[in-house]
Amino acid sequence: MSEAVTDARKAVDRLYGHRVLRRKSPEVSARSALRGARASAALEGVDIPLDVIPEATDPVVQGALRVSAELGRLGSTWRTAPRQVLARLHTLAASGLTKDLGRPRATPEASDPLGIGAAPEPQEAVARVDGLVQLVTASSKAPALVLAAVVHAELAVLRPFGTADGLVARAAERLTLVEFGLDPKSLVAVEVGHLELGPAYGEGLRSYLSGTPEGVAAWVRHCATAVTLGVREATAICEAMQRG
Repeated sequence: MSEAVTDARKAVDRLYGHRVLRRKSPEVSARSALRGARASAALEGVDIPLDVIPEATDPVVQGALRVSAELGRLGSTWRTAPRQVLARLHTLAASGLTKDLGRPRATPEASDPLGIGAAPEPQEAVARVDGLVQLVTASSKAPALVLAAVVHAELAVLRPFGTADGLVARAAERLTLVEFGLDPKSLVAVEVGHLELGPAYGEGLRSYLSGTPEGVAAWVRHCATAVTLGVREATAICEAMQRG
């Protein structure tokens, strides 16, 4: 696991040395965010071409776009008030899908686009979100990628809101990668990496859900691979911009 995390870190470092980023990193970040939103919506079951994403009216796609646009304004709050950020992310992601925006689910029912299985009871979900909040606000020495992987998996398997939890989970992963220093300019399209890995995404979450050390390690390795693929996507953006 540690080797995969180290390799992903090196891939990000190489990306940050690209000459295009000296003057155009905000544009690369914006293009990466759009690709990330498209991939996140696809993982929720709404897969449409990138060129029509901005005009798409599907509520899942619109939710992914709203979440992506808001991430830059939520960074400073994530490490101090993550529960507030999660509620905001859900409000953005699930508008048009449910009336219970930003509120923890009160019933066992939760959407399951990845076929993970039944969600935990609401009380268990609340307790584990409490633990997640403590993890994010504590002074953890864990690598940013490992922390982001745990944040992502907990939200994806707990499904604390019952709708659009996948959009929230992937946004929280990206936010963690940014705020904990792996990808401070939000260049890495990690969501694209998860999508490219296909069925391995759901399989990785099920491995994490097993709770075994091997299952958790398998999920972290999956996330490291997703980051590396996200770096490849961001590098392609840089190369395209360089060619003009």
